[in-house]
Amino acid sequence: MTPAARLQAAIDILDAWAPGRPMDRLLVSWRRANRYAGSGDRAAIADLVYDALRRWRSLAWPAAGEGAGDGGRARILALAAETGDPEALFSGARHAPAPLTEHERERLAERAERGVIEAPDALRLDLPDWLPPLFRAAHGPNAEAVMDSLRRRAPVDLRVNRLKARPEQALASLAAQGVLAAPVSIASGPATPDALRVTSGGRGLKSADAYLQGWVEVQDVASQAAAAFAGARPGERVLDYCAGGGGKALALAAAMGGEGEVIAHDVDPARMQDLPPRAARAGARIAPLPGPVPDSAKASFDLVFADAPCSGSGAWRRNPDAKWGFSPEGLARLTRVQSQVLASAAAFVRPGGRLVYATCSLLEEENGARVRAFLPGSGFELSEELRLTPLDGGDGFYAARLVRGPA
Repeated sequence: MTPAARLQAAIDILDAWAPGRPMDRLLVSWRRANRYAGSGDRAAIADLVYDALRRWRSLAWPAAGEGAGDGGRARILALAAETGDPEALFSGARHAPAPLTEHERERLAERAERGVIEAPDALRLDLPDWLPPLFRAAHGPNAEAVMDSLRRRAPVDLRVNRLKARPEQALASLAAQGVLAAPVSIASGPATPDALRVTSGGRGLKSADAYLQGWVEVQDVASQAAAAFAGARPGERVLDYCAGGGGKALALAAAMGGEGEVIAHDVDPARMQDLPPRAARAGARIAPLPGPVPDSAKASFDLVFADAPCSGSGAWRRNPDAKWGFSPEGLARLTRVQSQVLASAAAFVRPGGRLVYATCSLLEEENGARVRAFLPGSGFELSEELRLTPLDGGDGFYAARLVRGPA
């Protein structure tokens, strides 16, 4: 595909999208319907689509107006103008977007002159109108920088699996196959000695031997820090209460050195369908539960890790479509679920054991507020909290370690 044809494909995909519809599914549908597109084309188109979604509001500033539409074309045109002369790409030639209208030229000139400084805060920072006050309440003087960080691409981080390799071995193996990486850490919080950040050749990661043999797993450095914060120790009995795809369970098992017991649970067991092959590849012993945690397991775990369902706002760099379908009503539903998760997970912690409540959210309503609501009368005490934003070098993450009192 030509660069111009890629632009038109991105426009078509964005025009087919609506807030609340997962973009990853739409991209899969497009790929199936357009099998002529090579892997490089698919990757470039996905990059364009997600770049547009991260900055959906600001890319359309000033308003398109005059029948020019407010969809994919306005956003992709603004992106194209940032990297070169859009006239050469918007030519109307075969598979290329139609030529620019005079109004579009005027709009681009105004955009180049004014930027988005005069735009309202939520538009300038690419968030729904109701969210900036919540970010400001949660992050104070850093709020604007935190919100702005969500408008950029996220890096690709890896966790070296200590059950199979050491960081220097993984780095050498990856480099030999064209995937370059370097150690990475967060600005504050637990050490992440097994964290690597891909610096070049990331497209070939999943065909690299280090990945296929289970030496490395894709996991953001902040997520690794949250798992390290839990403090899983060899020989312990650990429950990953909201396991999902199993990334945290794998990290906990590695931290335990293969000694002890890791049980994985999810309210929807189908979400864990990839965990057994992932665990086998990693050489980790993890037992997924086919249903609810049995009552007989209550008060029996040294550590229960509850990575609760959340807005995912800390990872909106990776999933920017999610923020445009997020609403106050959705937040209220999530906080109810999070409180239920905390109460349910707590029952499985032994006296003196730890409950770690975590989210990949940047909103206090989902984080400390849930813990504070849970603590009175719970029999638990708050030991420590971890709060990370993209300014710390990874995704946004929250974790609280709670200790259960004696029986």
